[in-house]
Amino acid sequence: MQKITKPQKALRHHLFFALFAMLMAGLAWAGPKEDIKAAYERKDYKLVVKMVNPLAIEGEAWAQRGLADAYILGQGVVQDYAEAAKWYRFAAQQGDESAQLNLGNLYSKGQGVVQDYVKAHSWYQLSTVNGFTGAVKNRDIVAKQMTPQQIGDAQKLALDCQARQFKGCD
Repeated sequence: MQKITKPQKALRHHLFFALFAMLMAGLAWAGPKEDIKAAYERKDYKLVVKMVNPLAIEGEAWAQRGLADAYILGQGVVQDYAEAAKWYRFAAQQGDESAQLNLGNLYSKGQGVVQDYVKAHSWYQLSTVNGFTGAVKNRDIVAKQMTPQQIGDAQKLALDCQARQFKGCD
């Protein structure tokens, strides 16, 4: 069993509170909200994934991000960064700022995708524009690894993506 790193613990914590907040906000779920919350609290991650997966497939951005989080952490599924990138991308293209941040993280580290600072910077910028101010720090860190031309390319990519309302971005 792999040791869980501090960023993974933070992501797990984030996932729990995101799921909890969604439950409390009254978002539509395919099954009883209480069952999903109870399964997560029991650490029955396979059941949580089973209940969230159909909603992710149907296009619910929050469910897509939650499924991606599960793949990052290996909760209820085998850890798979490429699969996480796929689900983060779906949610990010719907304007989900947390998914945009997390997709930027994957591009920055080359986890599940080919490392690409231009795409990382672009997704961080989009996340920032959409209200996730924590993405500014990540964007600025990755910018230190980039040339001025690459930064310009990333900014153009983000503007183009925003103009298309995130359709076909990446």
